[in-house]
Amino acid sequence: MPNPNPSELVLLKHLWTSGAQTARQIHEAVGPSQGWQLSTTRTVLGRMETKGWVSRNGDVDPVTFEPLLDRVETLGGLVRHLARKVLDMDGPLPAALFAESPHLSDAELAELDVIINAAESKDTPDSED
Repeated sequence: MPNPNPSELVLLKHLWTSGAQTARQIHEAVGPSQGWQLSTTRTVLGRMETKGWVSRNGDVDPVTFEPLLDRVETLGGLVRHLARKVLDMDGPLPAALFAESPHLSDAELAELDVIINAAESKDTPDSED
């Protein structure tokens, strides 16, 4: 399961909400709050494209980027990793804890519950890092 770093997660969260945008549009939305230059935003987008987490649409301007990672699977994997591997929590995790998140609908919360409470055998070695 993908494990985006904080910079990648900032861009993913924005793209999940906004849909496809140019690097400049993405930068204008998130760059200032991160203290980034446009070149930093472009660098992070390039790394994410290499990893297969975003796609570049168009060969000429305006090139847009859109997320390829599923929002619920990615967030679920991060929550699961934090709870199981960092906090050493056992037992069911309450997805309702995230009910106030603007990033998840009720249907996505139900899907998140399934993901974070999946059998331990479904963890992959990559998700344990």
